[in-house]
Amino acid sequence: MVVRMELTDDETDRVFHALAAATRRDILRRTLESEQSVSALAAGYDMSFAAVQKHVAVLEAAGLIIKRAEGRERLVRADPDMIARARTLLAAYEALWRARIDRLDDLLAAPAPPQNTQGG
Repeated sequence: MVVRMELTDDETDRVFHALAAATRRDILRRTLESEQSVSALAAGYDMSFAAVQKHVAVLEAAGLIIKRAEGRERLVRADPDMIARARTLLAAYEALWRARIDRLDDLLAAPAPPQNTQGG
């Protein structure tokens, strides 16, 4: 099986939108630890079951979690492949900015060019 490591622009938008809410980040953390039913997830929050379902739907649309049916229950687990793809994107941004900062440091450390003191 080949895993595509780069995210499309749409995938990137969905992932960062999903991660923008603390509740969704917590759901993702909990589903990284173990597969959970949506009911068990909902019991951990001071909000309606429907509100938790909506958070789960946003995470699922972003590809960060996978939902499956087992009987009448809906079980949710994190998708480590999508998380790895998002991590790869962030690492690329980090490398880009570190390189820019290194170049700026080099420019600041270089001796200043001589000033032309003759009037002209």
